[in-house]
Amino acid sequence: MTWTFFHWGVFSGVTAVVLLLDLFVFHQRDRVPTLRSSLLWTVFWVCLAMCFNGLIWYWGGKGPALEFLTGYLVEWSLSMDNVFVFAVVFGFFKIPLENQYRVLFWGILGAIVMRLGFIFAGAELLKHFEWLMCVFGVSLVLSGIKLLRTKDEDVHPDQNWLMRLATKYLRVKHDEHPHRFFIHENGKWYITPLFLVLLVIESTDVMFAIDSVPAIFGITRDPFIVFTSNLSAILGLRALYFLLAGVMGMIHYLSHGLSAILIFVGLKMNLEYFIPHPEGSHLVTPGTSLTIIAGIIAAAVLASLVRNKLAAGRNEVPV
Repeated sequence: MTWTFFHWGVFSGVTAVVLLLDLFVFHQRDRVPTLRSSLLWTVFWVCLAMCFNGLIWYWGGKGPALEFLTGYLVEWSLSMDNVFVFAVVFGFFKIPLENQYRVLFWGILGAIVMRLGFIFAGAELLKHFEWLMCVFGVSLVLSGIKLLRTKDEDVHPDQNWLMRLATKYLRVKHDEHPHRFFIHENGKWYITPLFLVLLVIESTDVMFAIDSVPAIFGITRDPFIVFTSNLSAILGLRALYFLLAGVMGMIHYLSHGLSAILIFVGLKMNLEYFIPHPEGSHLVTPGTSLTIIAGIIAAAVLASLVRNKLAAGRNEVPV
């Protein structure tokens, strides 16, 4: 399938309109998101992604649609790990809940630009250096193994390299300016702690992109599918954060599930590189990949629920 300017324009136009409505209509005032509103917004972003998935099926058929859905599910599941990091960063800087949405909004705009660069650079490199698929695959397997060994306390926002540079070379205004990124006083510009948080969020997304972008290239080499599925998941990340931030500790086996997904995609990339198969086809079909990834996520959630129920049962037993 050859994607034209029209296809890119439809996705870009809808994304731009929804983001503008989100910022200037639905969330023009800072307020604490309720669980109900976060759930509704999460459902909205998922439904919007599924509607676009339907368009891809209409334009390109079943194959691209399955690739989009699988890529979306991979990115959506990996973004759950971002939720924990966001919670740690906001807690470290003591950012009020009502101001966190603003940071995440602008952070996502920055992520869109960075992901676009990552994806087109990756697609161009893979076009000229096929062996990079093997490198990406090994990198994902190692990232999956590392994720299993990562502890909650391994996240240290105060050691972020970009924040250190900003505090060293820029003037920081530590007075109370909870709604602003920049302050102009006495003829000088200052950055606020809220801007420092934005820098940490953006630099963190770069690290996540190093895993998530190659992971989707393990599903499909089509830049349009990679970009649209990646961004469709990112757009719903803010609502997902406010929905899951308070219950992340209950999904005990989340990191195990994400680790398994990274390892599976990494192994798939290496198998498709080393084992001969018809050009343009998949050794592991998109439908099979979708089934395995969905099964891993479901198993991680189900195992977590069983563990929580057993732990609650033990607490109910009199000593």
